Amino acid sequence: MYKYDQYDHQMLADRVGQFRDQTRRYLDGQLSDAEFLPLRLQNGLYIQRLAPMLRVAVPYGLLASQQLRKLAYIARHYDKGYGHFTTRQNIQFNWPELEDVPEILEHLAEVEMHAIQTSGNCIRNTTTDQFAGVAADEIEDSRHYCEIIRQWSTFHPEFAFLPRKFKIAVCGTQIDQAATQVHDIGIYLTRNDAGETGFRILAGGGLGRTPVIGQQVFSFVPQVDLLTALEAILRVYNREGRRDNKYKARIKILVKELGIDAFKAKVMQEYERILGGPQTLTNEEISRCRSFFTDPDYEDLHDAPAELGAALQTNALFASWHSNNVHPHKKTGYAIVAVSMKETGVAPGDITDRQLEYLADLA
Repeated sequence: MYKYDQYDHQMLADRVGQFRDQTRRYLDGQLSDAEFLPLRLQNGLYIQRLAPMLRVAVPYGLLASQQLRKLAYIARHYDKGYGHFTTRQNIQFNWPELEDVPEILEHLAEVEMHAIQTSGNCIRNTTTDQFAGVAADEIEDSRHYCEIIRQWSTFHPEFAFLPRKFKIAVCGTQIDQAATQVHDIGIYLTRNDAGETGFRILAGGGLGRTPVIGQQVFSFVPQVDLLTALEAILRVYNREGRRDNKYKARIKILVKELGIDAFKAKVMQEYERILGGPQTLTNEEISRCRSFFTDPDYEDLHDAPAELGAALQTNALFASWHSNNVHPHKKTGYAIVAVSMKETGVAPGDITDRQLEYLADLA
């Protein structure tokens, strides 16, 4: 997974220090609710009816053992002993004390995590297939492209105050498990006739009160021009999206009002104008990001060991669990195991501090 460099660590340390000072001034009465609102939203903090809620980013759904243990620590010491994983690969803490939030952010920074851009009208956490990197039907690992988008979109000055929140998903598999079509921008890895990897890009998808399937804007974008395509779409949306009514401010409304042909024409005009600009990726940068996502040292194993076959035949409960929770792996002899967070009587997505630690031990 991506490892922070000195710049990343310093950026997070500065951000934690800034929010610590902002929170102190708010609690001292030096900042009004209206003044504190954009500051807390930029750090993933909602003030809800019963308690604050802090949403923590899990970029493209990837967590290391030390991060899981830190989340368990936060749940135990600053919440009610549990967190809540969302459908967009974040984790939320629903009961922190406001004055403790800067301390929580400092703890997160220790394990290269944060809550930046998990709320507010900005580009949110980029998501992908939960099996990225190991899926049997993978065209290419999507995680390094997600990391490229994360680095580009974090603190992007032009897109910090969009008409409404903006969500991007990347799919690198033949079967879409990232709900890519219902995102503001949906990116599918694909290959052209020459075998080159590129992207098919949709825009205008969404769920909520008016669910919409995104429509194709680009049929094939070369790897180096990925950010150019995203920037073109976002610039059109930022200029022309509605800001007078938050219920009509998402890009799906803009695409519907303009029509896909008119919207696409505006995007293509912007794309051609900025093509070859500073947002153009180099092959070296793509390779650098790809280098963080290498395979472990897999062993050569049999794909169907006799012990597994016997257990499936003789243990009905195990066979039922296996059919629902085990998925094909790209490497022979290995399998993907999904852990359910839909225990009967518990809100889907909730996970206790102990369960987080168990997962860390397994990882």
